[in-house]
Amino acid sequence: MPFFSVHSVMIFGSLFLAWGLRYGWQHSGNEQFSWQGRWQKALVCFVLPPMLVVMTAIAVLCMGFEGQMIGLPTGRFSYGLALVFLIYCLGRSLQLAFNGWQSLQKLQNLVVELKKVNSIDEPLRLLNMPILFAAQIGFWRSHLFVSQGLLDTLDREHLEAVLCHERAHAHYRDTFWFFWLGCLRQVMPWLPNTQTLWEELLLLRELRADRWAAQYADGLLLAESLLTMVSGNTMPTQTFSAAFGSTNTSDRLEERIDFLLAEPEPLPQFSWRSLFWIGFSLLPLAALPLHY
Repeated sequence: MPFFSVHSVMIFGSLFLAWGLRYGWQHSGNEQFSWQGRWQKALVCFVLPPMLVVMTAIAVLCMGFEGQMIGLPTGRFSYGLALVFLIYCLGRSLQLAFNGWQSLQKLQNLVVELKKVNSIDEPLRLLNMPILFAAQIGFWRSHLFVSQGLLDTLDREHLEAVLCHERAHAHYRDTFWFFWLGCLRQVMPWLPNTQTLWEELLLLRELRADRWAAQYADGLLLAESLLTMVSGNTMPTQTFSAAFGSTNTSDRLEERIDFLLAEPEPLPQFSWRSLFWIGFSLLPLAALPLHY
């Protein structure tokens, strides 16, 4: 039975389960959840399905193509399938990292000076560009890039509001975490609701940064700055980047404005419940002792 083995059942079972978990997510039902609940639901539904498939492939690779598992044969087909999938995942992730590195190098070449601003500890990288642009760009340690057009357009108070928002992205290391989320998005884009969940996570990331910035800047100033930025913002790259004006639809812009002008909500906290649900992706590794 070259094409049937217990490992094949594991692989195709994980694909079926991943599809079902993603298909069961409905964006329209998010209104009943709190902000914290939206974070947990979107994060788990985005991360768990592809991670389940990846960990199943790793488990199959670790067990090899010889021997048996619970009395059933393993086989070379499932082993080869798992190997090809993991090579594909690695290749897509490296491609995403390389594209991000290239974009970062292009921006570095546009930097005309390191400008010190009193409100931030690290000097910002000034770009000789007429567009309105401000973004944290990098991997674990991101850097703040700001265009000359932004400095020429915003007054001191509105500029401070934008910089507060960007400090929030640095505080949460959004460029680092969303790179890995972007890898999961790239390796299995065919799962249901991938793009919708990705946009939901991007929106929640911006709302969190808005809320963090609202501790130090007036919400009205943030809202006015956002409107100005969106009208003149061009996003050079999505990889390694988190920007104040990265709002792609009018609905997302309206939600951010409403959020800034509404009564402040508590910042989302780390959730052990989310970690618990995502931990289910490690279950395929528990099958390793069953292989002999």
